[in-house]
Amino acid sequence: MLKQTEGSHAVAEAVALCRPEVICAYPISPQTHIVEALGEMVKGGDLARCEFINVESEFAAMSVAIGASAAGARTYTATASQGLLFMAEAVYNAAGLGLPIVMTDANRAIGAPINIWNDHSDALSMRDSGWIQLFAETNQEALDLHIIAFRLAEELSLPVMVCMDGFILTHAYERVDMPAQAQVDRYLPAYEPRQVLDPRDPVSIGAMVGPEAFSEVRYLAHAKQLQALDRIPVLAAEFAAIFGRESGGLVHPYRTEDAETIVVAMGSVMGTIKDVVDEMRAGGAAIGALGICSYRPAPLAAIRAAVEGAKRVVVVEKSLAVGLGGILATDVRMAMSGLHLHGYTVIAGLGGRPILKSSLHRLFERAGRDDLEHVTFLDLNWDVVNRVLDRERAVRRSGSIAENVLRDVGVTSTPGV
Repeated sequence: MLKQTEGSHAVAEAVALCRPEVICAYPISPQTHIVEALGEMVKGGDLARCEFINVESEFAAMSVAIGASAAGARTYTATASQGLLFMAEAVYNAAGLGLPIVMTDANRAIGAPINIWNDHSDALSMRDSGWIQLFAETNQEALDLHIIAFRLAEELSLPVMVCMDGFILTHAYERVDMPAQAQVDRYLPAYEPRQVLDPRDPVSIGAMVGPEAFSEVRYLAHAKQLQALDRIPVLAAEFAAIFGRESGGLVHPYRTEDAETIVVAMGSVMGTIKDVVDEMRAGGAAIGALGICSYRPAPLAAIRAAVEGAKRVVVVEKSLAVGLGGILATDVRMAMSGLHLHGYTVIAGLGGRPILKSSLHRLFERAGRDDLEHVTFLDLNWDVVNRVLDRERAVRRSGSIAENVLRDVGVTSTPGV
């Protein structure tokens, strides 16, 4: 059924169609509308046989999710930014225990300085936790990925994080095709846990593992991710057969067949990149784009196959590995190993800075001439940066960088969170 709705509400409806039995939630922008909507459904009786648990923190949310999943319940939660960091210990535990929890991460920058706007710093900080991470380009894909996520999580007994750009998607009103309950039931069978705590057959989970077995346990976590690489395309094909639309998968190539320059990115920025690709194609440029849907497991073979015929690859990412450069770009370079391609990293959109079509046009034109630095910071205000660096060199007690930058750009206060 076609409907115009907010991205958060579309995700909430999709989660409800998956028949969760426990939802544990702690509010943090920009994911709050998701769990608020689910809470209303549970209270109103529209989501039957589901317990909605208000907890005192994000750490408690993931801890409750672990307990509920271990007891055999289909379990869901959501978070963002500092909330994901606060639950980090439990995030690792959920993956290490092999519990099929599904969680939405409404991507938001992490501090300090405090910032409530979108980038991918939060999800990428958990990239080595053992969670599968799927990134949505649109609200339709965000809706669809949650249905796929429950199926994938429960087949492999692994937690899945569905990442959607905070505010850009969560608070945007778009038309989506909301599936019928019968379709979801056909795609997502009743939950049969691989492991469950049962007082009639008592076992312990979370055992201490020493050096004699720890490497093997960690390798098996890696092996599960490799299994996901095989299952994700299969589940995407099954989804298309039942729901009548393409969604999910490992990567999304766009006009890459004869492209000399291929732009790699993930999340909602792909829409802007595709528009620029179309405009540059109309002007004769041989350029294409590759959207990453599965960030973890890393689809190295699929990336390699998509870019191997190009001359250069430009990775545009909303994240920064301080002291190194790109995070997504590191994975892409691994996929390109042995290929004689020029590779460029572009850091863009940090803390919600707009990624403008005009800026991308200039960037991609320079890339086509191989006139980019190894790491480029899109639309960085170098005057402000250099003033701060000059001040630090001149004055020992130069003050807080964040406050100095705000003063230099003419901002005297920041909104509360």
